[in-house]
Amino acid sequence: MDEMLLLRHGATEWSKAGKHTGRTDLPLTGDGEEQARALAPLAKGRAFGLVLVSPARRARRTADLAGLDGYDVDADLWEWDYGGYEGITTPEIRESRPGWYLWRDGVIPGDAEHPGESAAEVAARADRVIERARAAEGRVALVAHGHFLRVLAARWLGLGPAEGRLFKLDTGTYSRLGFEHAEPVLMAWNAPVDGFQAA
Repeated sequence: MDEMLLLRHGATEWSKAGKHTGRTDLPLTGDGEEQARALAPLAKGRAFGLVLVSPARRARRTADLAGLDGYDVDADLWEWDYGGYEGITTPEIRESRPGWYLWRDGVIPGDAEHPGESAAEVAARADRVIERARAAEGRVALVAHGHFLRVLAARWLGLGPAEGRLFKLDTGTYSRLGFEHAEPVLMAWNAPVDGFQAA
């Protein structure tokens, strides 16, 4: 693998409202579709040895609108399962858990559809994605979700999953992971497409 391009899907109604959106399968908003189309210069004229996309329709639609063809859907790219905090904002959670912080305090169990995940469980999925990406030839592209990609970046750099807290990630942005002297590095993070420089 030469480098890994990470795309966070475009905006949804819940992402705009700050609601935790793990496994709830929401569509992109009109603005989210525009964000996804704006990612197209990242794919145009570039060959990828592997493209992996979350099963969520917001991620698949982003990949389609960005022009990433021939991708594999990989369940390991699902967003963090927020359990009982699915669909709830941080201020709402803090009404019953003052000072709550996902990266420190985790989630509470939900129902059968949203049982919840620990940071370690998210990291195990990220590690599998990294292993699959490293085995690919050339460039790799991933289309997934904010918290998941933050954990993946931390794991790429050899950090614990909670260090994903250091990597804020907005909808409709790209990031790049790669190597310097054969060591994993962060090449770009949370970047708008208008600042894209082809490698």
